[in-house]
Amino acid sequence: MKPCTQCGKCCQHYSDGGLSATSEEIDWWQTFRPEIARYVDDGQIWMHPETGERLPECPFLTADAARADEQSITSASAANAGGRVRYSCSIYHDRPDDCRHYPVSIDEMRRDGCEMLELRDLDNPIRAQRALDQLMSDSRPPLSGPVASTERGATQRTQ
Repeated sequence: MKPCTQCGKCCQHYSDGGLSATSEEIDWWQTFRPEIARYVDDGQIWMHPETGERLPECPFLTADAARADEQSITSASAANAGGRVRYSCSIYHDRPDDCRHYPVSIDEMRRDGCEMLELRDLDNPIRAQRALDQLMSDSRPPLSGPVASTERGATQRTQ
């Protein structure tokens, strides 16, 4: 498994309603990070602060403009820039658990087109899952069995 390439596919794939935050996370943001909390509306995250409409992508995902021919771009236009664009998260240390725990499974990574996967990971998904669990050990607990559901926000581990 390769290190993360910061391609942003995971953030773009789940940002349009595919993520959630716990009430504890939202309460913490309201107290300590109001600039994040302003994008929460009625328990839903990444909502427009003025209109309350869902944003098409995470407002905290930013493209590295230097990698897109020195243009001033948004992450949405960066995907069409043709060059290799790296993304970063401006709330990385205070991101929701849904983001912190990604990726959970090799199947999820394959479905999302994650650039960390190598051919040998696809050939031996059990070994790859162990490697992924080790890699993510500082962000989430390891899977204790097969993933029952890989839908974001609804992942369940079986014993």
